[in-house]
Amino acid sequence: MNSKKLDYTVLIIASAIFLLLQLPYFVQLQYPFRLLGTWFHEMGHGLTAILVGGDFKYLEIYQNGGGVAYSTVTNKIFSIPTASALTAAGGLLGPAIAGAVLIASAKSRRNAAILLRVLTGVIILSLIIWIRSYWGIVVLSLFSVLFIVIMFLKNKKIENITVLFLGLQCALSTYLQFNYTFTKQFERGGQLMNSDTQNIAINTFGSYWMWGIIIVSISFLLLWKSVKYYLSK
Repeated sequence: MNSKKLDYTVLIIASAIFLLLQLPYFVQLQYPFRLLGTWFHEMGHGLTAILVGGDFKYLEIYQNGGGVAYSTVTNKIFSIPTASALTAAGGLLGPAIAGAVLIASAKSRRNAAILLRVLTGVIILSLIIWIRSYWGIVVLSLFSVLFIVIMFLKNKKIENITVLFLGLQCALSTYLQFNYTFTKQFERGGQLMNSDTQNIAINTFGSYWMWGIIIVSISFLLLWKSVKYYLSK
């Protein structure tokens, strides 16, 4: 089997596994990856808040797969409305951006190894600084241990496939939040909350569904570009 064929095979297997994890028969296997996707989403909110001059206080990941990042924004770099809109978008685009970077890095085994270590480091850092919920601590700790074990195996091929698999899982998690992306409001703890796309619309222009289309389009564009780069010669 030549290397190009192997690349396609890995992509097909990783995509098939992701789709299988959505079926009700695979709920137990699906669960930790749903929480990992939530972590990417909430970290996207928090890290974007820092980038726009705000503060990332902490995040929580719940047993049902949901989560929330507690952050504040200031007008140090952008106006408050712009910073708020960017922070809201950061959560929606965080998984797609991280997934695209991981997939692209898998083109090189050296880069994949570096990215796996960076990802593990960020997870551990988030456990120390930001994660403040039982389920988040348990699941992200297990992922960090798993990645450390993989690194200790010192098998570049396994690291490469792991990074590719995680990248596809991460990028395609846009599918998991599809309904949320096109939701105006939702209920949390008995309170009615605005969705991220509604927060973007409130602080900029347009409607939540318009921003939903934009977010989904950007996410799938990033996925397509990263896969295309990975498969290029």
